[in-house]
Order: sequence, then C-alpha cells, then structure tokens
Amino acid sequence: MVSSLKELIDEPELDHTSDPEERFISSGVSWESYESLLVKLENNSHYRVTYLDEILEIVSPSIRHEKIKTNLGMLLERFFYSKRIRFVPMGSSTFRNKAKKAGAEPDECYCIGEEKSVPDLAIEVVLTSGNINKLEIYRRLGVTEVWFWERNQFKLYHLRDNPQNDVATIYPDTYGYEQIATSEILPELDISLLEQCISISDSIQAVDEFEQGLKADNE
Repeated sequence: MVSSLKELIDEPELDHTSDPEERFISSGVSWESYESLLVKLENNSHYRVTYLDEILEIVSPSIRHEKIKTNLGMLLERFFYSKRIRFVPMGSSTFRNKAKKAGAEPDECYCIGEEKSVPDLAIEVVLTSGNINKLEIYRRLGVTEVWFWERNQFKLYHLRDNPQNDVATIYPDTYGYEQIATSEILPELDISLLEQCISISDSIQAVDEFEQGLKADNE
C-alpha cells in the first residue's frame, strides 16, 4: 500500500497486495481529490474507497475477506432465486453524494424489486477495524439496511432516521439506524442459517447445506 494520497493518485501501476488486509487513511482530503482517486481506480476493483467529511479510507482486502464476500453473495442470490424475489445486484459499485460529503463502496449491495440510484441493502465484511463510521455514510446516502459480517456473525441495522437531517435525531448512537435481529427487507431469510453456511470453505457444501436449510424452512 502506498504511503500518501498523492503517491496513490500519481502511481502509474497499482499492484495487488499480499493477503493481509491493508488500510490507508488520510484527512483533509477535498471532494475533488476523492473523485480524482475514483477515476484513477476505475479499472482496479481491488481497492475499496470510503469518504466522509474530508477523511478518506482505502482498503486493500485480503484473500480471506474476498472469499467471505463471494460466499455471502452466492448464498444470498440463491435465496433470492428460491423465494422468487426480484433483485438487482450492484456488487461493490461506488455511491457518493457531494452535498453530504459521503461516499462508499460496499462489499456487496442489492436493490430489491427494481433498480434504484441507491441500494436497499449494503453489506460490509469486517475483518479489521476502520476509522470511518460506515453507518453515518450509509445514512447520508439513504441506504435502508446495512449488514456487517464480523467475527462469524451478522449485525443488522435498519434506517429509522431521515437521511436529509444533518445529524441523526433517532437512534443517534448508531447514526440513525436501529440494530435488528431479522432483516425487515428480507423477512423470510434465516440469518442464522446464512451465518452457518458462509463459514463453510467448500462452496458446493455451503450451497447444499444452505438450500437444504431453505427447504426445511418451507416445510
């Protein structure tokens, strides 16, 4: 990982790092510099870039991180197909709002039903702690539900506050989000089953056990 924002923007080639997850944080970054970096990284999907109030964070995910992300997306899409839920996968697309000084690239995100400018669901795989509060970014962007995969389990949050507010007035400790046990946009999803199957390293076994669990839930 490079040591400065200027070095990263000016670097002619960006190579993938080794497996350990690396993190670069810089403060006092203008919106114009943030957008310049996004242009630089347009054809390099390896990095995740987050921006909030002139603080920029760049993460180079580890192989373990990407395996979890891939398994999670694979299983969740099996659920959508099984339940005949129409969805639009948006992957790690960049979502940003200049007026709100916020931007993020989720590990996975989805629109439920039809495509929208902002996803209904954003998912973050957390293996190392960061210095930017993702919930505040997603509140400003207006993302309805945010899931964090951390220590082999999910933490689910549903937006209760008005994203147009300058600061959260409802559930201020969690930036306008209420922590919930079951998804409100996907109420039929067994979160414990998903948690159990994401951790299975063999993808075929993971899918088999997940689909068996889905069938059991329908009986």
